[in-house]
Amino acid sequence: MIPELRQRFNANFTLKKYQDFLHALSARCRTEIHFRVCETPAFFPESLINTMARYGDELMQQLLGNPDYRRESNKSIPARWNVPNEDSTPLFVSVDFGLVRDDGGKIRPKLVELQAFPTLYAYQAVLGQQYKESFGLNPGLKVLSDDLTLDSYRELLRDVVVGVHEPANVVLLEIDPEDQKTLPDFRVTEEWLKIRTVNIRDVSKRGNKLYYSNAGKSVRIDRIYNRTIVDELERKRIQLPFNYRDELDVEWAGHPNWYFRISKFSIPFLKHPCVPKTWFLDQMDTIPKDRENYILKPLYSFAGAGIVFAPTDVQLAAIPAGDRHNYILQEKMTFAPVIDTPHGGTQAEVRIMYIWPPGQRMLPVMPLVRMGRGKMMGVDHNRNLEWVGGSAALIES
Repeated sequence: MIPELRQRFNANFTLKKYQDFLHALSARCRTEIHFRVCETPAFFPESLINTMARYGDELMQQLLGNPDYRRESNKSIPARWNVPNEDSTPLFVSVDFGLVRDDGGKIRPKLVELQAFPTLYAYQAVLGQQYKESFGLNPGLKVLSDDLTLDSYRELLRDVVVGVHEPANVVLLEIDPEDQKTLPDFRVTEEWLKIRTVNIRDVSKRGNKLYYSNAGKSVRIDRIYNRTIVDELERKRIQLPFNYRDELDVEWAGHPNWYFRISKFSIPFLKHPCVPKTWFLDQMDTIPKDRENYILKPLYSFAGAGIVFAPTDVQLAAIPAGDRHNYILQEKMTFAPVIDTPHGGTQAEVRIMYIWPPGQRMLPVMPLVRMGRGKMMGVDHNRNLEWVGGSAALIES
C-alpha cells in the first residue's frame, strides 16, 4: 500500500529474519503459535485506517441509534443464551473490511462482517511491535490508533476488563483454553492484566456466585472477560456448571448478548456505501440467477464455517423453512491484491478493533490484518501458502 516501504521490506527480507521473528513472538507470548503468522506486516497510510475506523463508527451508530433495530435484534438472542443485566452498549466491537477497487481503480473498504465480541486485543499489539523489532522497521510506524501508546493502551484494557476489582477475582473465561488457537492472546492478557484464564468447565456455582479453584483454594469470580463462543458450547455439547439465564452476582466484560445483537444478523439492516447488498434468506421471493456473484452465510458460525460460494438450488432447498431466517445471502466482493509480495499480489482484510468504555465514545484502538490468496481470508483457508496469514497493520502518519 505504501510502495517505498513495501519494496524496502521485500528487498531486505530473509527466511532467517522471519524464523527469528516467529521465535521471538512465541517467546513473548510464552506459548507456541498454532496459526500461520504472515511473513510481512501490511503498511497502510493513516488516512485509509481512519476511513475504516469512521465507517465502523457510523455503522454502529446507525444500528444502536435505531429503536426498531434494537427491538428486532431481541429476536437474534436464543432464549437459552439470553443473559440478564445487559449493558447499554457493547464493550468490544470489531468491524472487518475487505479492500476492493472501484470502477476508477481506487481502493475502497467494503464491509465483510461486524461483531461485538473480544478478539486478539493483547496479542495483536504485541505482534505489531515484534514486526518492527525483528525486521528493524521504522520505530515511528504506528501499531495503535489515535494517540495511544503501548502503556496507555494496556491501561485502557485494564480499566475495561478488570475495573475496580482485584485481578484475582477477574477471569478470562474460555472453553478448554489450552486447546484454543487464541492461547497466545490469553498468555499476553494474563501478563498484562494479572488475571487468570479459567476453563468454563471448571467453574462452580454456589448460590448466585461463581468460583474457580486456584491451588486448591476456591476463589470468587466478580467479573468475567468473556471469550466463550456459544457456537462452540453447542457444537461440543458442553454441560455447563451454571445457566447463562441465571441472575448471577457477576459482571461481564463484554456482555454475552452482544455476540448475537451485533453480528451478520445486523448487516441486512445497514444502509451505507461500504455495505454490500445483503438479505435474510427467508425474505427473498426469488433468488438472483447470477449465483456466482453471491455468498450464502449462516448467521452464527465461527472462522468461516458453513459459508457457501455461488449456492445452488439444491443447497438452498436443503435449508428448512424454519431455519432460513438464520442465513443471509450477500453480494460477493472481489478483494484487490493490494499487497505486493514475492509470491504475487496478496489480498488483505482489515479488522478495526474498538473498545467502548461505558458512558464514553467507541474508541478505535488498532487494526488487525489477515492476508490471503485463497478463496477466503481466514488462516485456515490459506494453508500451504507463503506470505499469507495473520498480520498487523503498521501505520504511516
